[in-house]
Amino acid sequence: MKHSFKSDYCELAHPSVLAALSAVGNAQFEGYGLDEYTQSAAELIRLKAAAPDAEVHFISGGTQLNLVLISAALRPHEAVISPESGHISVHETGAIEATGHKICTAKSKDGKLRAADIEAIIEAHSDEHMVSPKLVYISQSTETGQVYTKAELSAIADTCRRNALYLFVDGARIGAAVNSPDCDLDYADIAEAADAFYIGGTKNGALFGEALVICNKTLKTDFRSILKQRGALLSKGAAIGIQFEALMKDGLFETNASHANAMALKMANGITEAGYELLFPAQTNIIIPLFPNDAIQTLRQQYDFYDFEKTRTITSVRLVTSWATPERKVDEFLEDLRNIKQ
Repeated sequence: MKHSFKSDYCELAHPSVLAALSAVGNAQFEGYGLDEYTQSAAELIRLKAAAPDAEVHFISGGTQLNLVLISAALRPHEAVISPESGHISVHETGAIEATGHKICTAKSKDGKLRAADIEAIIEAHSDEHMVSPKLVYISQSTETGQVYTKAELSAIADTCRRNALYLFVDGARIGAAVNSPDCDLDYADIAEAADAFYIGGTKNGALFGEALVICNKTLKTDFRSILKQRGALLSKGAAIGIQFEALMKDGLFETNASHANAMALKMANGITEAGYELLFPAQTNIIIPLFPNDAIQTLRQQYDFYDFEKTRTITSVRLVTSWATPERKVDEFLEDLRNIKQ
């Protein structure tokens, strides 16, 4: 059976998460996230983010979360600013546009948005005949596995405040980002800079679920009603709360992310030692090396992964490690790669 390096949600869930769900058994609990497990998980997240006044809402998946938060934040004529490679722009089947809001994109090779990009888009939308940018969307880490630094995030946050824009941080892989050796940001820094962000569970050991953290008072208004209208207020909300309580206790969330990063770094080092290049520095659990197309065909006999940018002779591919990636699989991949090189 092939080993998958396609993504970090290819394994069901961390054993501790499954054990926590099993331990509850058939015990009764309040519905719609009002149960003790969900309340406990929310408080653990507020402590982690040093944001005691933040609202925490648990939502089943990232696309639904992005759709609900962004559509709730914007008036009908308002738009989102995003990197061209942003998840909402490429991989959510037009979910944001389906709510009636345009996405204004900026080109970015590494997936990062810069303050200058935001200013340029604002200047280009100058009157009532055009949509009005109101929310800035970034991902930590980006679609290429790169992380924003404190200086970069501060510059974006300052630009947003100066222009009365909301800042929303997609945290599907925030665990990998915060635990990267190249990242000088923690959850508290993100909570201070952003109006809202989320902590992704699906890609870091949860069965499913994301934790939306709303810091801006304006965005908190009637948000549970908006969740309900969008079909995102789960009657069995405890199913997510139990998982996040398990992930946030005893550092499991950080341990999972650190393992994923370590496996990616080992793979990246082995790839460069074998004489191949990386398209971007290895900062988190996503690495993008360049391989000859014939080598890729050979590797695909044993491993699954996605192409990133393809040409006739050489292709960059996306390799993703997870909390569950066995080190021996990384070793086997590198050994197979070395054999191809010979």
